[in-house]
Amino acid sequence: MLPWGRGGTFTTVPMTHTYPLAKRIGSTAFAFRGYDLTNLGRTPELLVHSVYGPMVETVLVEASKLCSDIFHRRVDLFARVRDGRETVNLDDYGEDVALIVAAEMAQVKILQEVFDTPVTKCRLAFGYSLGEVAALIAGGVFHMNDLLRVPLALADDAVALAEDVSLGVLFSRGVALDRLAVKRLCLEINQDGHGLIDISAHLSPNSLLLLGQNNRLELFQKEMGKYFNGSAHLRKKPHRWPPMHTIITRQRSIPDRAAVLLESAPGGLQAPQMTLLSGVTGKGSYTDTNSRELIRSWIDHPQQLWAMVHETLTSGVEAVIHVGPAPNIIPATFKRLSDDVRGQIEGYSPGRLGMRAMSQLARRPWLSQLLPTATTLLRAPFVQHINLEDWLLEQLPQGN
Repeated sequence: MLPWGRGGTFTTVPMTHTYPLAKRIGSTAFAFRGYDLTNLGRTPELLVHSVYGPMVETVLVEASKLCSDIFHRRVDLFARVRDGRETVNLDDYGEDVALIVAAEMAQVKILQEVFDTPVTKCRLAFGYSLGEVAALIAGGVFHMNDLLRVPLALADDAVALAEDVSLGVLFSRGVALDRLAVKRLCLEINQDGHGLIDISAHLSPNSLLLLGQNNRLELFQKEMGKYFNGSAHLRKKPHRWPPMHTIITRQRSIPDRAAVLLESAPGGLQAPQMTLLSGVTGKGSYTDTNSRELIRSWIDHPQQLWAMVHETLTSGVEAVIHVGPAPNIIPATFKRLSDDVRGQIEGYSPGRLGMRAMSQLARRPWLSQLLPTATTLLRAPFVQHINLEDWLLEQLPQGN
């Protein structure tokens, strides 16, 4: 569930499903979603579709065999999707990882084989968290089984760590957060030896995700006044989260064990066939030799989502195609940015001067500081967004 979701729902960007994707593939970005509390989306509908269904089934069966081999028990993702069995709890985590990546690969497969539109023709691609694994597979760097087996092999350890890990959203309604101050406070808290807290994602200049063990989030909230003077707020989410993109993963040597698994994994000796942004650097950093190094760093370094969003807008794309079952955090991030930019533009409009304009500026000083040097952010409200599973089902509604 998104950190800022209310009542289990999400505010997302307006989606269009009439976009001529095949004709404009070169001016699009593909965004792959990661793990969440709900992971089926419309995959059951794609599975029973007369045209799409066989392709979805093939990928689900392949992923099921991989899961069964790694978990040493029978896993049937096809039956789970067919029966509409949604995620129940963290006991499903390993299967969820496979299900999400398989669903994304199925959507990409349908797009290429039915609509002759390979994702590799896009301007750029990126993924949030697990989505980057899917993007690497879609980009031809690794085959699905060769890369997916790495997070699957370490899934049980991630779940074990989740027993005492909570997620918190640190945000400011005004000024940008001082990231160095956040990091410093995390380091101070970690020194007492009773658990760790760390930044897991940079969502925007005024919002971060924190993952903390035991009561670390509560202690951070108690101590943060000495650095932020009431300008920052911390909202703790009620669910347990398998820690990724955090130093907490080092407690079970997950980064190094992943590196060992990657050393003998086939593939990874070619650059992605499209520009692929790294969640570690926020830029198109992948080459023909560094994918293993970046994936290893991806495990215990924060996700640079804001940098990837900024890079996407800078690239001049006309549309973002959201891949996966019920995409969530990336559409919501674009939505929040788009709304803020619209409000800021209205604040500058001659017809809206006065107290309202001043109030708009007062609420978004972080954005007003960025806009003079980052005018590319002004494009946010004008980029179209397409939920790929919806788009596919609307192109061939009767399976014709």
